[in-house]
Parts: sequence; structure tokens; C-alpha cells
Amino acid sequence: MKIENIHLKFKACSAAATDTRKLPKDCMFFALKGENFDGNKFVQKAFNDGAKYCVVDNADAVINDNCILVKDVLSTLQELAKFHRIAINVPIISLTGSNGKTTTKELIKAVLETTYNVKATIGNLNNHIGVPLTLLSFTEALDFGIVEMGANHQKEIEFLCHIAQPDYGLITNFGKAHLEGFGSIEGVIKAKSELYNYLIHHNKKALINTDDSKQVKQINHYTNTITFGSHRDNDYTITFKNANPYVTLSYGNLEIESQLIGNYNYGNLAASVAIGAFFKVSALNIKEGIEAYQPNNNRSEIIKKGTSEIILDAYNANPTSMLAALNNIIQLNTTHKHLFLGDMFELGLEAKEEHQNIVDYITTNFTGSVYLIGENFHQTTDHCSCLKFQKFEDLIPTLKTLELNNATVLIKGSRGMALERILEYL
Repeated sequence: MKIENIHLKFKACSAAATDTRKLPKDCMFFALKGENFDGNKFVQKAFNDGAKYCVVDNADAVINDNCILVKDVLSTLQELAKFHRIAINVPIISLTGSNGKTTTKELIKAVLETTYNVKATIGNLNNHIGVPLTLLSFTEALDFGIVEMGANHQKEIEFLCHIAQPDYGLITNFGKAHLEGFGSIEGVIKAKSELYNYLIHHNKKALINTDDSKQVKQINHYTNTITFGSHRDNDYTITFKNANPYVTLSYGNLEIESQLIGNYNYGNLAASVAIGAFFKVSALNIKEGIEAYQPNNNRSEIIKKGTSEIILDAYNANPTSMLAALNNIIQLNTTHKHLFLGDMFELGLEAKEEHQNIVDYITTNFTGSVYLIGENFHQTTDHCSCLKFQKFEDLIPTLKTLELNNATVLIKGSRGMALERILEYL
């Protein structure tokens, strides 16, 4: 069946879906396959649970006239998303980067939706499946669509750009993330810059944080840009004021106090200000959108426990974001500090060195209690009083006896460590 005919059927559906455990009524179900599952086996269940059409790539899965047989379900999902994106012709803002993608996306959405009808990637559905699903959730009624793009290998951002065809693009930063797939920081820069390459090739607008020398270097020959940062010659001058603990910045005559901690969030906030200003959102609405945004999902959340304050940043971690979080708690004007740090994943051959670098940095710069959890941290050497635990369960007896009073606590680790479990014991 031609993609335009599948699209006609899709327009009669409520949504696109890939998981039979949570199917919207009258959706189009895509029977994706993976190493341990085959969606073709769940077609009858999908119809029973309310699917209007099922896209399959196994002839044996065709059980009625509402089954659409294709050569490959995943490529059809991606092709349909691209066709739909062109059909609705909504301006697309795309962003990628090593750290802060989801937070920046939510901030941009918070600013723009004070004035416009906006929809964005839900959560971090930012890969070769999530981006198509995001695009298929957009309609002609939107003023803007915001698409987050993630990657852990070369050419992935290039492929996602081919589907989403962004009109505007932003890279939050280049950091030491997914080194297992990228090989080095140079590999990270090359991969993330595929977004810039797309924008340049199609003469679309790139947003550049001029306080980030790596970004400026990557795109210094391109003029179709929106520049922002602390320098006065930017299109939008946004100044960092302080982060004690919440980041405050100034824009024009306004002071904007966010609910985000850490000066590393300045660039994320500044990007949302610049995008809002470029699209004629009033300064007061920009301020309102940012100040109303509350971080969640274990990202830089501040949680009160008795007399203590916990910084929960346990959604993900890599060497760059870990150092940023450490620098933040080090500069806070508090006395009793505790670190609970979990392993950083997907570092490949660099894992041993990068974990040791973090421990060396703590030894030199941090004063307080340190608890390191995970195989990689357990193998490090240190000259401080770090307590090491090979797995989370080994930490529990210590947590049960720990008494915190007027303390500042940082909890940070990769998603697989699930360090938010610490909250149950503090």
C-alpha cells in the first residue's frame, strides 16, 4: 500500500501506537519487532483493545481487512511520520546535545505555550521510534512542534533530521556521553553536529549559544543563525546572575528566577529565552513560562526531607554532567554535604578512567561524606574517606543507620542505577 493511502487511514485514527499495554481507542497500531518481541503476535489483542488499524509485516498476522501489510513496519512508521510532517507543514524546532535536552525542550515548550499552541516530544521519546511517534502526534492546529533528538552513534541525528525536517535547530552542548558508541568527545561533536549540517544544507536557522566555544567553532561560517548568551553583540543578551541554589538570570530589564538548580542550567534557560524572544513572546510571558516550570522525573529536583535538602538528579549521568553537578554542590553555601553517586553507563573503554577522574576530583575539591555505588566506582582508588558499594543492595544497611540534619545531599547516577530508591531510606 502506498504511503499516501496509509496516511489517509491514519488521519481517521486517534493516534499512532506501538505498545498493546497502553493503546488509545481508534489508534493505528504498528507491530514492531525487536530481539525479544514481535508485535505481529499481538494484532488480535490490539484490535480487542480498541485499535482501528494494525500495520504488520507478517502475512500470517493479517486477520481482517483493517490489517495493513507492509514490507517492514519500522520503516513504514518512519516514512509515514515524514509524510505526515510534510502534510501538516508545522514549523519544527529540533534539539539535541549531550546534556540537558529534555529540560531545554520542556523550558522552550513552557515559554512558547504562553502565547502559542505547542506540542513537544513526550518524555524522552527521542530515537528512531520516538521521533516518528512524536511527529505523528502533531496536527495542523499547532503553531510549533518541538522535537527532541537523541543519539548514541554516528549518522543517527542525520537520519532523524531526514524524517523531522526541522526549520530551527539547537544543540545544548557537547559532552562526554555515550562514548561507547561515539568513541571520543570528537566523535560526540561530529555526531551532534549532524543537526547543524542539516540546517546549513537546507538554509534553516540554527540557534547558537555563543558562550559555548565548541558550538561557535562548529558553525562559525554560517550566518542564518539566532545567537544568544552573555555577550552584548548577540541577537539576544541573557546574563547569568547566580545559582544559590536556583538559577537566576537577567534579560533586558527583567530578572528571571527559575526553579532549576546549578549554573549548568543557565544555557538551557537562555535558549528558551532566546527562542521565545525570536518568536515575539513578550518578556513578561517568557518570565512567567520559565518561573512556572518545575523540574520532575528525577531531573535536578530539590526535595525537602526534614531539615535537609536533597538534589535528586538520578535520571542520567555522564562525566560532563557529573562534574557539573559536583561543582554545583561544592559551591553551595552549606555545611553538611553528602554525595551518593552511581555508575555512569555507556562509556566503553573509557569507563575505568572516567570514573577514576570523578573520584580524583572529589578527593581534591569536595568536603563531606561520599557514597559510591556500582561496579565501576567500586574499582576506583581514592585518598579520601569514600564508602564504596558494589551494588545498591549493599548500600541499604548504611542508609538505614544514616541520620541527616541540616544536610545538602546530591543523588546522581545513570538511569540503570535507579538511585531514586535512596529516598525511601533517608
